[in-house]
Amino acid sequence: MLYILQTALELGFLYALVAMALFLSYRVLDIADLTTDNCFVLGAAVSVTITAAGHPILAIPAAMLAGSAAGFVTAFLQTRLGIPSILSGIVTNTGLYTVNLMAMGWSSNVSLLKTETLFTMFRKTGIGGAWYETVLAASVTILMGVLLVFFLGTRLGLSIRATGDNRDMVRASSINPTFTITIGLCIANALTALSGAMVGQYQKTVDINGGTGIVVIGLACLIIGETVLGRRSIVKGVLAVMVGPDLRHRVLYQDRPRGGTEAADRRGGGPGHCLPHAEKLGSIPAAQGCRCSQGKGRKLKC
Repeated sequence: MLYILQTALELGFLYALVAMALFLSYRVLDIADLTTDNCFVLGAAVSVTITAAGHPILAIPAAMLAGSAAGFVTAFLQTRLGIPSILSGIVTNTGLYTVNLMAMGWSSNVSLLKTETLFTMFRKTGIGGAWYETVLAASVTILMGVLLVFFLGTRLGLSIRATGDNRDMVRASSINPTFTITIGLCIANALTALSGAMVGQYQKTVDINGGTGIVVIGLACLIIGETVLGRRSIVKGVLAVMVGPDLRHRVLYQDRPRGGTEAADRRGGGPGHCLPHAEKLGSIPAAQGCRCSQGKGRKLKC
């Protein structure tokens, strides 16, 4: 039970950055940015590739910079070329597939096995004990949330918020909405890439299709958080995107199916029961495809 809670908190805090990015683009700027899926993979690809080269700390700002570049392209298509926001996001999202492959060395997946990551470096400090991954993920997410609240309270941040409310009024106030939209989308995609970078180092792998459905997950987390806390202010909005992912992953882990195979495994009649022994024999595929039990002589009987 404690392990389920720990895993839910870790993933919740890591994916909260995606919800934070969608809060900035959807709620503040009122723009449907569909760059999220492959921008998430872009951050993970850049982070894992640079980490594999021996620079796990440098991988984080590099991934955020790459995400900002993706956001700039989306904003350029929308503001300069007059392409609708949804279509500009789709165009950028499609183009990022090739960019992600190039960042991963034209491989569909990259692994970080036996490679030092940001999480393994933090574990050596001894902070948090067995919960070191949760502490690191929570620290990064809370820091980004505080910075986002502070930024949206500045003159530029207020201009971005006003752009989402009424562009014509902003234009009449001698504020360039093209500039505010570009800055907003760059920050939003940088947060998405940061989430991908942290998840890539957390899972020690990145897959070219790993971002499928991320925008749906982020929106679900945003809606859950706003339902619980409301959205009357920027502070409540940022808190909502931190609470929503934790609640979502907590419910998913708590309500996972507990019958069938798992129950049979505990009785000794399920396929998972023989996996520890099958590993020694090198026959995991055969063990997975049969119902087996353990005899008195500790031999596999299928």
